[in-house]
Amino acid sequence: MAILVIGEKPSVSKELAKVLGADQDKKTRIEGNGYIVSWCFGHLVGLKYPNDYGGGWEEKWSFSQLPMIPEKWLFQVADSTKAQFNVLKGLMNSSEVTEIICATDADREGECIFRYVYQMAKCRKPVKRLWVSSLEERAIRSALDKMKPLSAYDTLFHAGYARAKADWLVGMNGSRLFSCRYHDKLNLGRVQTPTLAMIVKRDDEVHHFVKQKYFTVDLKCGEIKFSSARIDEESKADALVSACDGNTVTVTSVKKEIKTIQPPKLYDLTTLQREANKAYGYTAQQTLDYMQSLYEAKLVTYPRTDSSFLSEDMRQTALDMVEIVNQVFGFGINHVPDLSRCINNAKVTGHHAIIPTSNLAAVSLDKLPSGEKNILTLISAKLLCASAKAYRFESVKITAECSGTTFSANGNSVLEMGWKQYSLKSGDEKNDMKSLPSVSEGQTFPCTASKGEHFTSPPKPYTEDTLLSAMEHAGAEDFDTHAEKKGLGTPATRAGTIEGLVAKGYAQRNGKQITATEKGRNLIQVVPEEVKSASMTAEWETKLQQIEHGQYSESDFMAEIEQFVRDICRKYGFADASVSFGNHNEPLGKCPKCSGDVVKGKYGFYCQKKCGMNVAKVYGKKLSESQIAELLHGKSTSFPAKGKKTIVFPEIAENSYNGKTYYQWKTERKS
Repeated sequence: MAILVIGEKPSVSKELAKVLGADQDKKTRIEGNGYIVSWCFGHLVGLKYPNDYGGGWEEKWSFSQLPMIPEKWLFQVADSTKAQFNVLKGLMNSSEVTEIICATDADREGECIFRYVYQMAKCRKPVKRLWVSSLEERAIRSALDKMKPLSAYDTLFHAGYARAKADWLVGMNGSRLFSCRYHDKLNLGRVQTPTLAMIVKRDDEVHHFVKQKYFTVDLKCGEIKFSSARIDEESKADALVSACDGNTVTVTSVKKEIKTIQPPKLYDLTTLQREANKAYGYTAQQTLDYMQSLYEAKLVTYPRTDSSFLSEDMRQTALDMVEIVNQVFGFGINHVPDLSRCINNAKVTGHHAIIPTSNLAAVSLDKLPSGEKNILTLISAKLLCASAKAYRFESVKITAECSGTTFSANGNSVLEMGWKQYSLKSGDEKNDMKSLPSVSEGQTFPCTASKGEHFTSPPKPYTEDTLLSAMEHAGAEDFDTHAEKKGLGTPATRAGTIEGLVAKGYAQRNGKQITATEKGRNLIQVVPEEVKSASMTAEWETKLQQIEHGQYSESDFMAEIEQFVRDICRKYGFADASVSFGNHNEPLGKCPKCSGDVVKGKYGFYCQKKCGMNVAKVYGKKLSESQIAELLHGKSTSFPAKGKKTIVFPEIAENSYNGKTYYQWKTERKS
């Protein structure tokens, strides 16, 4: 007799097998010590596609098929995973197996991965749930002692299953509905389309921004520089310069304030992805991949968490980790670690914040791949920051008067570095600490006056960092940073959503920036507000969280989604000839070699005259649509390559190879 343990991936399952004492490798499973350990390879079973239901859904897309709402949801095993599914089905129903342990990832997706297989195999054997946040041996053994019946996690499954069905209903119906309406193949998604809408909106704000010039009058008084408020009319600024230059400035007030910035919270996945993008330029998916490798190497705790807190029973473990981090990285801590601000049982429902594990003490950092090393460093430094004292500084504002006008100067001086001495600053962070000399009210200074020219700043295109933040807060401009995060998707799915937009050609990366393509802009232009609403999708996500916590009914949620689908199919279920999805053969610009039209084809942009000019690539590097547009309109662009920057100029470079001449954009490498 044996207990069957099913993990989500072979790598994780093999770590479980070591702890359980199973050591006989049978290729599709590991046996020993009364256990059989096998795995799922991720999703082995999934919802059937509409074409697989029959009943007319498999025919050419038409309005008559809509809405597609299955009376009974059906599942299927993918051809690529059928062999492993049959292995698990055989093991689950084997007379040798008396009990099953579900050891897939402890989250919504992991719950669905196991239960879909369990149901498809028509298994009825008792199941216990292993809920573990670290692959360290002691963590696994502790979790084995605390296992609960699978039924204790029913609400988690209900939330995951509801999410999958909602995505199917909105995505499948929306894609067919608007493809038929606009006579073009469109791809819509419950989370994907609102995310794309936010990108398009930001792009429009950047593109239509009109900068405005304004002025300040600056007074140089020895070591102090006083500045006026904003002045919109240059003539008024010139007049004030004339009135103040060579005149006397009188200090009217000196205000000093001690300010305190508390240590940051520990990392949840989204915050880590944002800071890794800011510091290293990693995409959200890259950071998640690095985290998964570190997790499987038992160097960090579970990555797909939305909590930035630890539970009370982890206090001593985390304090021990502070000492290990200090020894490994040599930060040279000079404070007594205090993690009280990081402890909150109520904020840890599924998984706690991301921290390093004790295996860090034995790892050779130099042998880690650079991406994993950088992420591990970020996580370790964050733990030190969270355990340190507050950052304290004195803020000084001096107000002065000259020629009847008020001027001011601001300065700061550090009183106690606190947690900031361990903070890993990204390249675009600036030190704004500038102290002012001591002055007193009533003191006077001679001054020289000058006019400063300024321009209003445009909004910035999204980066992976700022887009993740917008997704996390559903695009809201104002939010409570301490509020529970309920936005578009979950920490585990946001990276996949961004990658999906890029893969489907709706969005593109240009360095760190993420912008919409013409295809993406056209899609958002034609779909109605209710399909691209970030706030409505965020409300749905809130309800999914409530289902997970047993506070909302799955059936009520699905009734709401089904009604939404019926409503949009009724409202938009007819062709609209007045709106065109967009002519993708519209020229992007003129070829610099022959002046022919540069258009988009099936495999990217090219010159219609086929003159030999490669407008879409530079030494094998594929240029984005926005980069090509810049070059065609006489502007340079750039991209990173092997630690250096390649500048691409709007000029033609000739290259000969094997007797042939090739033409591309002129480039220059810079450090």
